[in-house]
Amino acid sequence: MARVVLTDISSLAWEHPADRAALNALRAIPGFQQVVNKIAGFFGERGIRHLFTANAVRVGPTQRPDLHALWTDVLQTMDWPTRPQLYVTQTPEMNAGAVGFGDPFVVINSAAIEHLTRDELRVLLSHELGHIMSGHVTYRTIAKIILMVGLGSLPFLAGIALLPFQLALLEWYRKSELSCDRASLLDAQNPDLVLTTFMKLAGGREFGDTLDLGAFKEQAKEYETDDSTLDTVLKALNAAFREHPFATVRAGELQRWAETGAYKRILAGEYTRRADVKPGEHLGDDMKEASTYYADQAKAAMGKVGDSLGRAKSAFSDAFKGGSR
Repeated sequence: MARVVLTDISSLAWEHPADRAALNALRAIPGFQQVVNKIAGFFGERGIRHLFTANAVRVGPTQRPDLHALWTDVLQTMDWPTRPQLYVTQTPEMNAGAVGFGDPFVVINSAAIEHLTRDELRVLLSHELGHIMSGHVTYRTIAKIILMVGLGSLPFLAGIALLPFQLALLEWYRKSELSCDRASLLDAQNPDLVLTTFMKLAGGREFGDTLDLGAFKEQAKEYETDDSTLDTVLKALNAAFREHPFATVRAGELQRWAETGAYKRILAGEYTRRADVKPGEHLGDDMKEASTYYADQAKAAMGKVGDSLGRAKSAFSDAFKGGSR
C-alpha cells in the first residue's frame, strides 16, 4: 500500500500529554539529573554499543536485507534524516528497543521476527523510531539499565533516595510508550494493523488457530470500564514496576486518539513541522494539555470512588432496614 510521507514531521504531532507531564515530574525530582549523569557516565555510549556489536547481528544491505529495506521504508515515511543502526538479538520475547545516549540505535528481538508479519514488524520499528525522534532514548536506556542490574547494584549511587526516582522513571517510561504507539500508527497508517500487533505481543501468534481482533477490542474495553475501587487500586499496583502499559490499555488509548480525528488530520498534512519548532515554544500548551489529561483521569477515578461509596451506603442501609424488620 502507498503510504503518506510525513515530511519534516515533529514529534510534537504525536506526543501524549501524559508522556510530557510525567517527564516534567521526573525532571523535578531532587537528584534526578545527578542519577542520569552518573549512570550514563559509568556505562557510556561505547559500552552500550559494544554489548550489541559483540553479541547481536547488525542489519545492513547484505545482512537481513529484507529487514534493512523495511527499516529504510519506515525512515522514509517518517522523513527522519539520519539512519540509526539496527541490530537483531537472539531473545525469546517479542520486543524491540531504542538504546543509547548521544547516538541511539534500535535492537529487535529474534522472537519478533519469528512471530510477527512483515507489516507487524514495521509497527515495532516505527515505534522505536518514535522514541528516537521524541528524544526519549537517554532516559529509556537509564531505565533499562536499572531494570537489568537493579539500583542496589550501582554503588556509585549510594546516598541518593532511589525509590521515588525508580517509580517516577517507570511511570514516565510507560507513558512514553503511549506516545510512540501513535508514531507507529502514523507510519503504518492502518489502525487494525497496530492493534493486531498489540494482540500478538500480549498473546502470541495464531499457531494454526484463529485470532479475533474484535474480541481483543472488547477485552480492552472491559478492562478499562471495570469501575470497582479495588480493581482501580490493583491496576495501579500491578503496573507500578512494569516497563510497558498493559496491551489492552495501549489499544484503548490508541483507539481514542484515532477517534479524535488527530490521526486523519496529520495524514492530511495538518501537523507541526520540525523546522517550525522553537525551544520552549509549546511548553504552555503542553502543560495545559497534560493538566487537562490528568484532571480527566482524576475526575474519573473520583467518580469510581464516589460510586463505590454510594453502593456501600445503599448496601448498609438495606442491611440495616433488613435488621430492623
